[in-house]
Amino acid sequence: MKAIRQPLRAQSRLDYESLSDPILVMRAKNGDAAALEAVCARHAPRVERLARHLLRDPEDARDAAQESLAKLCVRLRQFRGESQFSTWLHRLVVNTCRDAAERQRSRTHDPLPDELGADVEHDPARGVRLAELRRELCDSLAGISPEQAQVILLKDGLGYTFEEIASAAGMPVGTAKCHAHRGRHRLRERLEKRDVA
Repeated sequence: MKAIRQPLRAQSRLDYESLSDPILVMRAKNGDAAALEAVCARHAPRVERLARHLLRDPEDARDAAQESLAKLCVRLRQFRGESQFSTWLHRLVVNTCRDAAERQRSRTHDPLPDELGADVEHDPARGVRLAELRRELCDSLAGISPEQAQVILLKDGLGYTFEEIASAAGMPVGTAKCHAHRGRHRLRERLEKRDVA
C-alpha cells in the first residue's frame, strides 16, 4: 500500500475578528497583544455610545470612553468570567463615567483660585505656558524608558494602583514602583536641565 503524501498546509494567520469574546479575552489575559487589540477595537464603538449616553459633554464622553478602554487593558486580568464580558465591560464604563461626572461636579462647585482658573481664551500667555509645559512633558517622557513612561502615565496620569499596573504589565509590584521612582527622578532631572538652559 502506497502512503499518500500531501503537502503541508501553510500556517495561516489567525483571524482575530472571527473569534468569540471568551476566546479573545482568554488569549488577551494570557498575554496575546493582538487579542487585546481586537477586544478593544470590537468594543470601542459600544463603549463610546454608552459614554455619550451617560455624560452630557461630548468631550467628557470621549475622555471617559478612552479612559474606560485604558482600564480595560489594565484590569482585564481581573475579569473572572462569572458574567459575560460585555456585562463586565458595561459596568466598568458606567463606573468610569460616574467618576468623570463626579470630577466634573467637583470642578464646577470648587472654583479654582483666580490665577489658576483664568480662562485660556482671555489669557493667551497662560495658554502658551500650558502648551509649552505639555510639550516639555511629552519630550521628557519620550526621553525615558518606555516601561518607566508607561508606569508614570498609568499611575500619575490615570490614577491606577501599582497592583493594577503590575497586573496589566505582567511585572511584580516592586518593579512597577521601581519604574515609577526612577522615571520620576529622570523626568525631574530632564526638566531641571531645561530650566537651567
